[in-house]
Amino acid sequence: MAQQPLPTSDLDHILSETRSLWDEMHNKQIFITGGTGFFGCWLLESFSYINRQLNLGARATVLTRDPGAFAMKCPHLAADPALAFLAGDVRSFSFLDGDFQYVIHAATEASARQAAEQPLEMLTTIIDGTARVLNFAQTHATRKLLLTSSGAVYGKQPAGLTHVPENHLGGPDPLDPASVYAEGKRISEQMCAVQAVHSSMEIKIARCFAFVGPHLPLDTHFAIGNFIGDILGGRPIRINGDGTPRRSYLYASDLAIWLWTMLFKSPHLTPVNVGSANDLSILDLARAVVQSLNASADIRVAKEAVPGSDVARYVPSVDRAKSLLGLNETVNLMEAIRRTAAWYVEAEKGSL
Repeated sequence: MAQQPLPTSDLDHILSETRSLWDEMHNKQIFITGGTGFFGCWLLESFSYINRQLNLGARATVLTRDPGAFAMKCPHLAADPALAFLAGDVRSFSFLDGDFQYVIHAATEASARQAAEQPLEMLTTIIDGTARVLNFAQTHATRKLLLTSSGAVYGKQPAGLTHVPENHLGGPDPLDPASVYAEGKRISEQMCAVQAVHSSMEIKIARCFAFVGPHLPLDTHFAIGNFIGDILGGRPIRINGDGTPRRSYLYASDLAIWLWTMLFKSPHLTPVNVGSANDLSILDLARAVVQSLNASADIRVAKEAVPGSDVARYVPSVDRAKSLLGLNETVNLMEAIRRTAAWYVEAEKGSL
């Protein structure tokens, strides 16, 4: 099913917040992996829009397993002559001719199902994919490379640490198969550090947390997506746990602003958390979705909270993003929920 373009208001906002950064991309090429997922759709559409608005003459090549499927999903992007699509697996894709001064490595589906059912497939995709991309960048005159890593690299957030900073030296349990995604991302960061010893390119590390916005799946393991999907589907919101874990959500236009800013300006091999510092419990998130969408849905919590238990958190400190790059969250959660739901409603209308 063809999906709606992103709201022009969001694209204008991304342009206004990043306008001063784009001069260096005039007539340059960028290579993007993972360009057809949630992150990728926002990066591609904002690139396409800004490229036209500023008359940059830039070109993007996007690696995807199935260009035909993406053309059906986003025909408005597939039709952009500034975008080219390369069919291939991130672990083994064919190298192109020419110089690609910029690379964004955003491949790897953050899939809980794949982590559970095909952990080795996930691990090799992350590690071998990163190796392939680094080799590509090293041989194609790349000046700046952005790796989208994850807040999962910190492992379990200590109960007493409300916001995890980039200098936190915790880590996932390497003997827990459920750590496969986190360990893959840690190894990817290590590979970037090793590559940097033999390279002059600038490597930027974005440790990404949780997000909301158009293109976020409404039927996988993302709580906020599931809750919005429940409301749009006329279902009660179901919380499988006790509702006490705390999370935060950055709207996708801010995500795009942060990632583009990092590609151009972030210091070499200096990890920066990407996310919102404004956290709330999963139960309060469900309530926020109901309130934002003026719904009357029931909220059903599967388990009772145990008094005195440690609270599970996945919340970043974003002080480094603010101090180093001047980045801020500009869309609050309630508005982010409304915009996401509205885009899906329009998409459903367009499919009828």
